[in-house]
Amino acid sequence: MSEDKLPPPRPPRVDLRSPWVLDTRELARHAGLSRSFHRSAPLETALGVPDVIVVPKDTEVELDLLLESVVEGVLLTGTASVTATGNCSRCLDPISEDIDVDLTELYAYPGSTTEETTDEDEISRLVDNRIELEQLVCDAIVLAMPLVPLCEEDCLGLCVDCGVKWADLEPGHGHEKIDPRWAALVERFDETDVSDETAASGPDKQA
Repeated sequence: MSEDKLPPPRPPRVDLRSPWVLDTRELARHAGLSRSFHRSAPLETALGVPDVIVVPKDTEVELDLLLESVVEGVLLTGTASVTATGNCSRCLDPISEDIDVDLTELYAYPGSTTEETTDEDEISRLVDNRIELEQLVCDAIVLAMPLVPLCEEDCLGLCVDCGVKWADLEPGHGHEKIDPRWAALVERFDETDVSDETAASGPDKQA
């Protein structure tokens, strides 16, 4: 058999024991049938940006899914929910963020028109009548994470001079600032004041 007639390589088999794998055999090629799935699945890797916002490894993701058999494959819809933790980008307080994402993905049947006419990286495919969910869910969670996590939308952050949260400071809080151009003159006046005070507090001169 010539090289250009070799069959395409078979996709790697999925791990049937993984909670991220859904079995679609009872739906296969029976358009109109559906099945729901409700389960938790642990993340195999952490998601997000360390020290900003992250979903730690082994965190359980709650999955509420519906599989529907259609002519070209199995349509997956549903939601994935998880909690991320991190720090407010303004005041640095620890925060937690509930992330809920909507999922919609068509998994094409082998040999279907969709499978044969679509590039490999443009559509998901069924492997041995199973669906592997983890990459789909992880991608959706990462995209839903806030780029600038906040404890509150109107968080005022920290005072740039003393580093205390503005929310914890008294109204009118501020710091006296001296123009650097006048700093040397102010310092000289301070030294003069100290000298005057020292002289004034010395012993009285004898007559």
